[in-house]
Amino acid sequence: MNSPIPHLTLAEILERTIELSQTAAAILKSYYRGSREDLEVLDKTEGPVTVADKAVDRHLLEGITAMCGDSCGYLTEETYQPGDRQLPQDWVWIIDPLDGTRDFIDKTGEYAIHVALTYQHRPVLAVVAIPESDRVYAAIVGGGTYQIADGVRKPVRVATGKQLTDLIVVASRNHRSKKLIELLARLPCQQQLEVGSIGCKIAAIVEHRADLYVSLSGNSAPKDWDLAAPELILTEAGGTFTQQDGSPLIYNQGDVSQWGYRIASTGEWHQQILDVCV
Repeated sequence: MNSPIPHLTLAEILERTIELSQTAAAILKSYYRGSREDLEVLDKTEGPVTVADKAVDRHLLEGITAMCGDSCGYLTEETYQPGDRQLPQDWVWIIDPLDGTRDFIDKTGEYAIHVALTYQHRPVLAVVAIPESDRVYAAIVGGGTYQIADGVRKPVRVATGKQLTDLIVVASRNHRSKKLIELLARLPCQQQLEVGSIGCKIAAIVEHRADLYVSLSGNSAPKDWDLAAPELILTEAGGTFTQQDGSPLIYNQGDVSQWGYRIASTGEWHQQILDVCV
């Protein structure tokens, strides 16, 4: 696959993105260890926003635009405005500077940074950084997923071989609608692990602590920046992440909300889970 920057390969862009994500993680950790008053929490319709979200958003955008210029579009949680149209560029960065803001405020440690580069509405490069575990997950389409921890890089793959009833479902701590609770009760697997950020949920699957994640929209829905980077991290680790009908997720369509069901799994029992969600 080509690159949006003639003098850089996707692998070189990924390395620079990893470095940016690591410095962004340091910024978040500095706010995380401060007082709640320092966060200047602003409650918005879609959830809280803090000065930390905005600081990391600026840091990532400055670094990525310095690298890519106007060869790419930029879609971030902090710069998107309702009613914005689909970005026209083939290459679009989709960024969540702080996924799991509520967990960040409540100091559960389960927050993450999501950075994805998409090409024609599909992710081709992704980084998910989890500051409190000092771990970074990185992937390029077709190249697998690897974890960076303590300066060591290692490839990671999802675990398979479980019976359907033994799968562990990673579920939200803060976002559980009545419909989602009813859906989870219908699943053939009833073991659950509560985790905050979607990035942390997908990391739990890649780390073999969970096997399945189901998202169901209600009055609101996950946004492009919630899912684009975690999706590629999971699929390049051998997992599966689809819409309810089994089709791929599509990004940068104007409406950034991902309505309906979104199912992420190790892939082994994915169709059986989809059947339950009909």
